[in-house]
Amino acid sequence: MSNEQKPAFLRRIRSFVKREGRLTPGQQTALDKGWPKFGLDPKQLINPHQLFANEQPITLEIGFGNGDSLATMAAAAPDQNFIGIEVHKPGVGHLLRLVLEKELSNVRVFDTDAIEVLQQAVPDHSLDCVQLFFPDPWHKKRHHKRRIVQTEFLDLIHRKLKPGGCFHAATDWENYAEHILDTLNAHPLFTNLSTSSYTERPSSRPLTKFENRGLRLGHGVWDITFAAV
Repeated sequence: MSNEQKPAFLRRIRSFVKREGRLTPGQQTALDKGWPKFGLDPKQLINPHQLFANEQPITLEIGFGNGDSLATMAAAAPDQNFIGIEVHKPGVGHLLRLVLEKELSNVRVFDTDAIEVLQQAVPDHSLDCVQLFFPDPWHKKRHHKRRIVQTEFLDLIHRKLKPGGCFHAATDWENYAEHILDTLNAHPLFTNLSTSSYTERPSSRPLTKFENRGLRLGHGVWDITFAAV
């Protein structure tokens, strides 16, 4: 699809603010050592099974933050493969440090915009799960158009998932949870995996320090899981 043909949302809207921050010496060392082995080119279409040298299920996480959760999931599920996307270099460096320390072979990393990665680097119907945990809520109403979960985004996610593949979102903003749920319910190619609106947090999704702090303060967290049909 050419740039002229891409939907306006996917072509122009930025759903994140890039805040680089300063790399620690440990993060820089991890980037130097880990990126040649685990880093991916967003302009090159990957062959997932050649990439991991196996045919195990593949989960892609959009916006993995500092990588603690993704590394924990990968360590707990050596029979699965994980691809992470994060635009903030310190987070990429922190994840690669964990990958090297834990000697994980089932993780690969992109360091650029998720939309670009999905459009150019991920084959159609190749993913078993797509995770979107605690995306920027853009809580001001005038900024809601910047929220990444829109119909056009779900169209793209559906194209990359295998039939029956899972889209799993989590947010600590109730208004955004309602928006995600409404947008997915309105999409004809997704069906809710929960018998109620929201899903109990799966044991496979680790609690983050940020989330634990919020829970102690009485803040809610909403998990949403839908399957591609």
